[in-house]
Amino acid sequence: MRDYAELVRAPAGLSVPGDVVAGAAAAGALGARTPALAGASVLLYWGGMAANDWADRHLDATERPERPIPSGRIAPGRAFAVAAALTAAGVAVAGLTGGRRALTVAVPLAAAVWAYDLKAKNTATGPAVMAACRGLDVLLGASGGRPAKAVPAALVVAAHTYTVTALSRREVSGADRTLPVATLVGTAAVTAAAVRPGRHRGWRALVPAALAAWYATRYGAAQLRAAADPSAGVVRAAVGAGITSLPALQGALAAGAGAPAPGALVAAAAPLARRLTRKVAAT
Repeated sequence: MRDYAELVRAPAGLSVPGDVVAGAAAAGALGARTPALAGASVLLYWGGMAANDWADRHLDATERPERPIPSGRIAPGRAFAVAAALTAAGVAVAGLTGGRRALTVAVPLAAAVWAYDLKAKNTATGPAVMAACRGLDVLLGASGGRPAKAVPAALVVAAHTYTVTALSRREVSGADRTLPVATLVGTAAVTAAAVRPGRHRGWRALVPAALAAWYATRYGAAQLRAAADPSAGVVRAAVGAGITSLPALQGALAAGAGAPAPGALVAAAAPLARRLTRKVAAT
């Protein structure tokens, strides 16, 4: 099971349910169906991770021979079957939970995930395609309410994802210092967009601000270290920080949409994800 957990980068799955919660909160659709839609989202994410390793199996044989496929721990055909089964299960759960409205998002989301893994990842459009995947994931949570209300949250999560993906393209070779500086500027903009002044008063205004600050501090510090030393290991650590700090951003968005308790619960996944990534890598 550890081999398969490594294949799908299981701890990184904790960064996914918050997309759905943030979207549902923004769209006024937070309710009994939200956990099942979040589960569908995790299945689609894990399917994408397995497809990613299958697509990269030849490259990983050179750059990351310890990965499950090149090391011989999981056969390529089995990895592909896992990816396909998880994707199909994710779409099915979304359809059974949210009906046609959820399927209108889940199917394009699944297609975008596979398009990234098989075609777009190593092209100039790669970060934008991955950002679109995360934006659609937010809209999956919004599918039971008013999706238009969740577009701002989807754009914020997409922008964050763009920065992480841009960094991830240099986590093996190392980067020029300008890249982490540029993504850090993007993170500052994302943080500002996640906290819109004047929407709430009192303690309700403090929750999204505190969670956004947590996100910015954790991810921003990692990018600052990468700007000072853009070697492969430091850049890879910044990518990991970007993944594991995402729940704090999602929590800020949910809290800002009027759901402080669910937002705080989502953010609580951040330290758990960091702890689990010490056992199974998230990148």
